[in-house]
Amino acid sequence: MFLDPTSSAALGFILRVERIYATLIESASSTADPNLGGKLLFAGDLDDYGLALAVAGNIAGAATLAATADLAAGKQALREGVVDFLVTSLDEALRILKNEIRKRETVAVCVVISPAVLELESHDRGVQPDVVRSEAAPRNEETPFLTWRVASASARWLPKLDAIALQCLGLARDPLADSARRWVRLAPRYLGRQAQSIRLMRCTPEFHAAFVEQVRSAVKNAEIPVEVQVRFKGSGIDDNQAISP
Repeated sequence: MFLDPTSSAALGFILRVERIYATLIESASSTADPNLGGKLLFAGDLDDYGLALAVAGNIAGAATLAATADLAAGKQALREGVVDFLVTSLDEALRILKNEIRKRETVAVCVVISPAVLELESHDRGVQPDVVRSEAAPRNEETPFLTWRVASASARWLPKLDAIALQCLGLARDPLADSARRWVRLAPRYLGRQAQSIRLMRCTPEFHAAFVEQVRSAVKNAEIPVEVQVRFKGSGIDDNQAISP
């Protein structure tokens, strides 16, 4: 599922990825730097949910193993940056994964094979994932979220808004702040085309207020000379603002 980045379906996909990402990070929250570096994530079938799981795994820093019997779908996932390697056997996949896991590097490998066959072969080979597909259930959908977009030149101005978000998150060293900063930094890269025109993150009303204040200042001072649209939704609030120069 690769979507028009301006569609509501694309926003829904980003929301799904964020929820899965949050669940994955929560599973690693006992570590000093909560991420899935050095962990094997078994995403299984590269269907709609598998795509979202693979993207979330990339953002979380995992080494991800997926499968599809559809070569065209695998090639599309490779072009979109959801997977880094498209191979034809589990042996090839394991060679790549073992090397990247040792280095705690992020990587996603898709095997062009029936997902059921891959699962059976993995079991026979004694492959033991640290995280499996069934463990990545979405968290509460009612958690408030914030989106931001610009009226024009998204590639130029969205990164400046991302920098404001990171500034508002501050330097606090706690798992929630760390995971939020990681999401802001890496989600645009791994969401690819679907994040070209919009950003999304879970946040508190307090963060929303601080973000809007900083954006207003940046627009007023012509640091961002285009209209910025900011929406906060959740906790009984639906605040949609257009901040214009």
